[in-house]
Amino acid sequence: MAATGLRQKRFYGWTALAGAMLAYFSCCGTIFYSYGVFLPSISETFPWSRAELSGPFSLFIVLMGLLGPLAGASVTRFGARKNIIFGNLVMVLGLVGMSLVKDIWQVYLFYGVLVGVGFAFGMFLPLTTIANDWFIKRRSLAMSLLLTSGAIGGFAFPPLVTWLISSLGWQLAWVYLAIIHLVLAVGVAGVLIKNKPEDIGQVPDGEVAQEVQEVEASRPALSRLHQTPVDWKAREALCTRAFWMILVFAVANDFLLNILVAHQVIYLRRLDFPPMIAASALSMFVGLSIVGRLSVGALGSRFEGRYLATACLGVFAIGVIILMNIMALPFIYLYVYTLLSGAGYGGLLVVGPAMLGAYYGRANYAQILGWHMPLVTLLGAAGPLLAGLSYDIAGSYIPAFVVAVALLGV
Repeated sequence: MAATGLRQKRFYGWTALAGAMLAYFSCCGTIFYSYGVFLPSISETFPWSRAELSGPFSLFIVLMGLLGPLAGASVTRFGARKNIIFGNLVMVLGLVGMSLVKDIWQVYLFYGVLVGVGFAFGMFLPLTTIANDWFIKRRSLAMSLLLTSGAIGGFAFPPLVTWLISSLGWQLAWVYLAIIHLVLAVGVAGVLIKNKPEDIGQVPDGEVAQEVQEVEASRPALSRLHQTPVDWKAREALCTRAFWMILVFAVANDFLLNILVAHQVIYLRRLDFPPMIAASALSMFVGLSIVGRLSVGALGSRFEGRYLATACLGVFAIGVIILMNIMALPFIYLYVYTLLSGAGYGGLLVVGPAMLGAYYGRANYAQILGWHMPLVTLLGAAGPLLAGLSYDIAGSYIPAFVVAVALLGV
């Protein structure tokens, strides 16, 4: 009777995932992809250099990574939902504060510190924990849907922010973004998200899916995907080769991604591509990452994550090799580059957290990912610096691209 009752109860995992997707959509749209849209208006208002205004964004990224272990421990102790609500409330305060800035140190405080702390506790780590805790068999699909919502946010919000700035001014635009984020990431997401299926008497993937897994487990399957039967502790996971190999490909992905985000437009401009073409290539690169995110999600229940990661790394590398030789190729290859590189980057973004869940389980996922994040963030942040040094010393970005492609190969 108990099992029948569980089967009749609608599986809540998709609703919890929808709440996480709303929060991820809003975080990427109102915060990550919107900061650069504000820079021209802020620099016209105050006599601050672009370097001074770039500092808060760098501080935000560094804090997000360095606080990973602490955020992971907090999620393990208090649950993902409380961290999501807390972190996003802190982000809302940071957004409101940005509407009041008069001195550059206030930008560092409100965006660099408050938004950075809020992002660490309320964004990627706890939101992927929701997907990892509610899904096992469909974990890759759940991760891909969650991370795709961020790409959609990156598409939707920059035009909206541009319109708000032109209609209301940049100060009031920050306030409207804070209200939107409060409603989506704190209000609606906070209501929809539940930490774990066990909290409401359910099991990962739903009771029916669990029964199917038990039946499949009793058969001698030759190609069944690996799922750890135990929950690893963070200290144990850090001593395994798999953890560090996953970290290496995550660093390779972030290293090259950061180079492209920071320098791709100016690289193409220096090759005499028109400004609109150079900018649209970056937009298409981010947008076409949806192809990789959804593809890996669909294939993740059929193929091991390490094979998918290998394919994504190869596709990403081929795309960048095309970019390095773009002047010797027909114009259409610029779009081939955006498709291949975007798909490779998007797929790697999904497969990394999915593999951590498959190898190390659910109970301590947040702590394990928390130790993963600072190393990936800090090492990946070296990419733009290397690219800048490459251009300053050699007058070309090609040496940096060669290093990045070699890292993908490793």
